[in-house]
Amino acid sequence: MLAAIGIVVLIGLVFGGFILAGGSIGPILAALPLEFMMIGGAALGATLIGNSMHEIKLLGAGLGKVFKGPKFTDEDHIDAIALTSKLMKLLRSEGAVALESHVTDPANSTIFSEYPRLQSDESVVGLICDPLTLMVVASGTLDTHAVEDIIDNAIKTQLHEMEEPEHTIQSLADAFPALGIVAAVLGVIKTMGSINEPPEILGKMIGGALVGTFLGVLLAYGFTGPMASRLKQVNAHDKQIYYSIKQVIIASLHGYPQPMVLEAARSGLPPAHRPKLTDLLDQMRGR
Repeated sequence: MLAAIGIVVLIGLVFGGFILAGGSIGPILAALPLEFMMIGGAALGATLIGNSMHEIKLLGAGLGKVFKGPKFTDEDHIDAIALTSKLMKLLRSEGAVALESHVTDPANSTIFSEYPRLQSDESVVGLICDPLTLMVVASGTLDTHAVEDIIDNAIKTQLHEMEEPEHTIQSLADAFPALGIVAAVLGVIKTMGSINEPPEILGKMIGGALVGTFLGVLLAYGFTGPMASRLKQVNAHDKQIYYSIKQVIIASLHGYPQPMVLEAARSGLPPAHRPKLTDLLDQMRGR
């Protein structure tokens, strides 16, 4: 919502200020469609050249995040800690055999079913179930550091996919000023081919060419640059859920008591989204 409001504010104040300063919006509106076609077309073509269809789909999802916000809510972060804690508690108290059905078939798990939003998320389910399945196969005898390495590698792969759209959008932001110059140069070439025209016609043509430079800079610093920054913030919020899951698993394998396990995961969350330890303890007690 804030991103959409920001776009309206940006366009309104930039062009409104120009009009209030005595500028004529007519020449800009006349040149804008073709300039946007050249700059936007160049950006679209460069994006298609530099990415596979998989990355293009990720880019579309990333742009959606800019406007929708984080995928995971604060409640999801709490639920991820509680879910993983219950599974690890089951492993400690009843052994690998009791855990097996939950991690090999999470869709029908009574523990996972308590958290339907997380149960439907493949990335969360995979991060929890894959290392725990290995522990079940090894009858709970895997070295803690080996499990941590496996989880770290899984998180690294997940974050790589999350951050690809962010890098693509930032690359577009870096490219737009140069693409604006390309459009402006083409406008100057067109103007030089009509050098014999009267000054008033040449003035409009030069003004139209400069719209390309203006549009490139505006798209870079007013739109795509802030979008890349916003997506980075959203990803930073969402990725904490993976680290919380890791902390619960590793702290449990080290044999920490449950309050310490919960605190290890809770303390890694940003202060603005960090639940109280008492709330987590109450949820684990079923209150």
